[in-house]
Amino acid sequence: MIITKTPLRMSFFGGGTDFPEFFKEYGGAVLSTTFDKYCYVTVRHLPRFFEYTSELCYSEIEKIKFIDDIEHPLIREAMRMLDIREIRLTCEADLPKRSGLGTSSSFAVGVLNAFHLLKGQYRDKRTLADEAIYLEREVCKEAGGHQDQIAASFGGLNRITFNADGYYVDPVIIYPIRKRKLNANLMLFFTGFARYSFKIQTNTEKNIKSRVQELLEMKALTEEAEQILVDPNRDLNEFGRLLDYSWSLKKGLNSEISTDTIDMIYRRAKEAGAIGGKILGAGGGGFILLYVELDKQKAVRNALEDLLYVPFQFEERGTTTIYYAPEPYIPQGEIRIIQDDVWYDDYNNQWKKVSG
Repeated sequence: MIITKTPLRMSFFGGGTDFPEFFKEYGGAVLSTTFDKYCYVTVRHLPRFFEYTSELCYSEIEKIKFIDDIEHPLIREAMRMLDIREIRLTCEADLPKRSGLGTSSSFAVGVLNAFHLLKGQYRDKRTLADEAIYLEREVCKEAGGHQDQIAASFGGLNRITFNADGYYVDPVIIYPIRKRKLNANLMLFFTGFARYSFKIQTNTEKNIKSRVQELLEMKALTEEAEQILVDPNRDLNEFGRLLDYSWSLKKGLNSEISTDTIDMIYRRAKEAGAIGGKILGAGGGGFILLYVELDKQKAVRNALEDLLYVPFQFEERGTTTIYYAPEPYIPQGEIRIIQDDVWYDDYNNQWKKVSG
């Protein structure tokens, strides 16, 4: 049995510049962090006592005989990609999907990590991020940028820089006391409704060519935000004011990013004392992040008492393995001869080592 634990992420600045349509020509930069809410993936080989060959438990339960029958596209294509068979997979997350926290990418990274471990393979964080980007964006054709998979895999508070050659992950070097103050000044609320980001991301992607100047400014704000964090002489509240300005720019990328309800929530929060904030992820719903000084937080919570408040702490580790107990496995129906720790794969006409 394998259990992986992969954090969710919140993106502060630069969202939209991580689309390859933009960064391959202009470069991109994102400032984001992971925090202590996670996606857990458990995988083991399914004992051969059932009519089905694999059991997949997420928001639905699938019991299938053939990989082609799997309805969940990411699980189906990940199993194909890594030649995974006869498994029981379960997935749980601390916060709901479709809420702007990169849950699908955390799931992708966690699944790939677990599948590799099931086969007795170690993959570093960059490899897992690259494979998750390929799986979601190329194989499953999911719309979106590249930051979520990288953040979930690497973990921590980072500046992620994109260009035509790839990406670079640089930890933001900030005094521990200042980092704790930043964490304390951030408040996370659930708006009460989730959304499918595919349409919003697709329309944002279509608008990139007509919004180059806005995206270039959002890219520049990433550098400015980092400078605020790393310079102990800067007023940390500038970070909140920058969030407010960046949110106004982001709303201009696509009319679907915000709604009348979201605008009303944000207005109530600012009237109660919030300095700035934003809807996380593609927009349209999910979680709203607010920068609020400690003495104003009670008033903001009262103003948003109809929303769920979710306390959180930054995390540093990225995707991890919290349980590792591999088991020997030989695909059913393919054993012709077994000798020591190898078996003969009649389909591929070659000897293979027993995994696990």
